[in-house]
Amino acid sequence: MTQFATLSTGPTIAYDDVGQGLPLVLGHGFLLDSSIFSGQAGSLSDRYRVITWHARGHGATEYDGRPFSLWDNARDLIALLDALGIDRAVIGGHSMGGFVALSAALLAPRRIAGLVLINTTPYGQEQYSAGKQQAFADAWQTTGPTRELCQLFGQGMFGGGRLEPWTEKWMKQTPAQCAHPFRAVAERDDLSPRLPEITAPALVVHGSGDAGISVAQTRQWASALPHASPPVVIDGAPHASCATHPEEVTAAIDRFLSALPSA
Repeated sequence: MTQFATLSTGPTIAYDDVGQGLPLVLGHGFLLDSSIFSGQAGSLSDRYRVITWHARGHGATEYDGRPFSLWDNARDLIALLDALGIDRAVIGGHSMGGFVALSAALLAPRRIAGLVLINTTPYGQEQYSAGKQQAFADAWQTTGPTRELCQLFGQGMFGGGRLEPWTEKWMKQTPAQCAHPFRAVAERDDLSPRLPEITAPALVVHGSGDAGISVAQTRQWASALPHASPPVVIDGAPHASCATHPEEVTAAIDRFLSALPSA
């Protein structure tokens, strides 16, 4: 059941909180919500406390509607830990959510017991991909989230998986609803020079079928994290591997958590 916490940073965050034990806090990718982690929450909650949350501009979270950055989302994540009385947690997420977790690890390293990074990147927006994504965002905000645009976005995210539930969610949004989240993602900083500062143990999971981020890129940046093993590559998984290949992703997370000193 979704719960709500009004944070010191401003927004009223929607989140789900199941299980007991070592806290694992996961954030979703752009235009998604916490339901992409339903497979992980269902399988891990008998051993861990799994918290999944909705970022500003997404899902059921309420905020003031003003522009924000992914650093603001990272501060929200830390404030959520405060609101839930959690001193240290394993944090992570998918895509945008993984970037936010890396940012939070830079802001509050003492709070981070580990990182779970799924189909994400620490890099800023490349000029080529920025142009393509701007054209998509312009179309979404001009014509609204049409079925064709939703299918295009969903194919990139989920590959050949079931898109209809997500298409129905997206088509209920107003044309302007993605504007601030898109700006936050498009204008994100490049965190890659600061990766050596992040000393928490880290799990990197990547789908080999991700059309936007290659396995080679992921191996390159993961090697800069002082305490990350080589990435776990999920064969054939698209960008949203946690949703399309939940068993494989969950197994990798379970192995990682069970090996942590605090597990």
